[in-house]
Amino acid sequence: MTQAPTTFDERYNAVASRDPRFDGQFITAVRSTGIYCRPSCPARTPKPSNVTFYLTSAAAHEAGYRACKRCLPEAAPGSPEWNLRSDVARRAMRLITDGVVEREGVQALAAQLGYSSRHLNRLLTAELGAGPLARARSHRAHTARLLLTGTQLTVAEVAFSSGFGSIRQCNDTIQEVFGMTPTELRHHRRGPATVAGAIDLVLPAREPFDLRGIFDWMAARAVPGMEAADETSFSRTLALPGGPAWFELREDPKRGDRVRLRAQVTELSDLGLLVARVRRLFDLDADPNAIDTMLSRHEALAPLVARTPGIRVPGAADAHEMLIRAMVGQQITVVSARTMLISLVTALGQPVEGTTSQQRLLFPSMATIAEHGHEVLRGPKARIQAITATAAALADGSLALTSADDATEQRRTLLERPGIGPWTADYVRMRTIGDPDVFLPGDSALRAGAKRAGLASEAKSLAEWATRLAPWRSYLSAHLWRAALTPSVSPTPKEGS
Repeated sequence: MTQAPTTFDERYNAVASRDPRFDGQFITAVRSTGIYCRPSCPARTPKPSNVTFYLTSAAAHEAGYRACKRCLPEAAPGSPEWNLRSDVARRAMRLITDGVVEREGVQALAAQLGYSSRHLNRLLTAELGAGPLARARSHRAHTARLLLTGTQLTVAEVAFSSGFGSIRQCNDTIQEVFGMTPTELRHHRRGPATVAGAIDLVLPAREPFDLRGIFDWMAARAVPGMEAADETSFSRTLALPGGPAWFELREDPKRGDRVRLRAQVTELSDLGLLVARVRRLFDLDADPNAIDTMLSRHEALAPLVARTPGIRVPGAADAHEMLIRAMVGQQITVVSARTMLISLVTALGQPVEGTTSQQRLLFPSMATIAEHGHEVLRGPKARIQAITATAAALADGSLALTSADDATEQRRTLLERPGIGPWTADYVRMRTIGDPDVFLPGDSALRAGAKRAGLASEAKSLAEWATRLAPWRSYLSAHLWRAALTPSVSPTPKEGS
């Protein structure tokens, strides 16, 4: 099982093995060279006495180390630890990655988390080895590296789109972090150069990676005019702070451990946020080996894992949109929900000009749904009123919903609202926060999949049995949903009740 090593010896053995499965889970800093690397770096294994391990590259930066030019540790997939943790450090990491510090400052970040900026700095420094400013600086450097190696943007465009206040600040940070000038870093481009002005990036992921499965999931739910999906790609429009954006994610035919992102944004400063959302939408930072190993230990699940290794749990491109889509889909089929969402987007979606695709509409704003949703939505009056009232609360800020919410608090808040039951609250938690341990025994498709897999299909018994799969019950749910769509599963007797 590739669960993140925690002791010095475990981490050192991982470095000595140069196993790429540990990339992104910790940083190896070498005192004799002043460099930090990913665990799989092909350089000679350093002496144990020269090694210090850090959880984040920001902590290594703060300690005076620079990134290895050979393995480029910033290009590794993100740590799966931030999917597992539910504490303040995890929530802060989410918000920093979403660009809150660049847009609103450290005080706003602290306020969203319910702390003073001083206390948050102490907490993150003690927990991660670096405070929020250092973490934000590391994030800016990572975004700049993406742009320098994946686009033909000028250094000035890279600087401001990455969140730096000046070109000089960008140059100095890149030199300090990577030990190279922006021009030298650009020479590390992988693959052909892009057309000037285009944004075409490589996003790393851990193998195995069931990318086709996510594309199939998206295709079944895609809303024409806003989204498009087939077996090798997914694209959509999206509202970001700087204006409308469009992106397309497609498989890389040469390598299974990465995907390619093509994008258009109104403001280049939104690119880092877009990348973060795409990574969460496609669950790119998951640790599939740890998940598959644990699920495979159970006799009834082993055939499912063998058939679909590296399954992912799709996230959400926008938390508010996800809640409305989940409420529309309550107690009806995926096909019926998609039909209603098509009507909603077609009637109320905001037109977008200038995209290079057929996606020309944004998901309706919450204010628009609140005011006009009843004119388009069909179904029980109480459900329509619940949807429009929730949209109104999201629009005026009386209901807050983000990808960095505390899971328990988000669920409690949603359940307090009329028209939102446990299935919706838990499904939204799974998709918006990326909680890996959500199970939905009340879902009829999930129970149908359980029956085909030879498990108990009664909700209470299934929920009790599933407790042994913590903390990966969201991935269990994904496998059971897949099983419900599969004609046959290996005939395995029921594994408990």
